Amino acid sequence: MREWFAEYLEACNRHDLVALGSLIDPAVRRAHRPGGVEAWLSDLGDLYSAFADWQVRRIQLVVEDDRIAAHVRAGGTHTGPYRGIAATGRHVNVAEFGFYRIAGGRVVEFTGSGDDELVGQLSGSDRLR
Repeated sequence: MREWFAEYLEACNRHDLVALGSLIDPAVRRAHRPGGVEAWLSDLGDLYSAFADWQVRRIQLVVEDDRIAAHVRAGGTHTGPYRGIAATGRHVNVAEFGFYRIAGGRVVEFTGSGDDELVGQLSGSDRLR
């Protein structure tokens, strides 16, 4: 599972949507987000378009049976529109927490922190920093 997550992060850092698609179940369920691999990849595509230098690094990883709990730091420079916010040129750095259930080498369920901290940094909101 640790090797699987390392492969997942490497694909994220390459912005490789094809590789990521192979690591996510077509019918993946995501808490508070649209399900399915296409919705997940669309969200990542939007992120990578807005932050061409987006990178993620693992802080802590807990593996238990078929589940992964991950704390990561991610960041990049806002060079394109994101969630209705025009490019600001700001560099953002956010903490992300995710819980993954893996079956057959693919994410079948995911829940985690949203992008409130990211959007807060783009809008200049100090309460979310």
